[in-house]
Amino acid sequence: MKFCSSCGREVILQIPDGDNRHRYCCRHCSAIHYQNPRMVIGTVTVWEEKILLCRRAIEPRHGYWTLPAGFMENGETTDEGAARETLEEAGARIDMGPLFSMIDVPHVDQVHLFYRASLLHLDFEPGPESLEAKLFHEDEIPWDEIAFRTVGQTLKWFFEDRRSGRYDLHTSSIRYQPPRPEA
Repeated sequence: MKFCSSCGREVILQIPDGDNRHRYCCRHCSAIHYQNPRMVIGTVTVWEEKILLCRRAIEPRHGYWTLPAGFMENGETTDEGAARETLEEAGARIDMGPLFSMIDVPHVDQVHLFYRASLLHLDFEPGPESLEAKLFHEDEIPWDEIAFRTVGQTLKWFFEDRRSGRYDLHTSSIRYQPPRPEA
């Protein structure tokens, strides 16, 4: 950030009085510009024993498979956003279920939330950000082509819960681990 969105003047990075983190601050109008994590929301959508996945038509991870998901918009609840993203990514109309997983991804300033959902009918097709939208049995999931660790972890939890007959709310964090230098 270079300029204040309130007055247009240049901002500086500093720790404001009474705070403990660096923030972009405007010396002219005294505005403090807080930057907060972005919410990525989506669904684990089921039809009978199959899971709906989308193959990404955009970066990052173009061509890889993911659960239908995307960034939450202002003015919507998390479950409304998850339903919207499922419709946008896969053209799928769903019956929304409960929150299933919440995974913090602090190195990219994101929180990923996935709801369980049921597909209402088989009339779905990929949206503009998806190359394909397809239903998979557990043994057909292209595990080596899953786009994001949060999606892979959520799918693992889902299949474990389904085998146990009890669905829980799962939470976790994924922290960046830099590659190890070669010896």
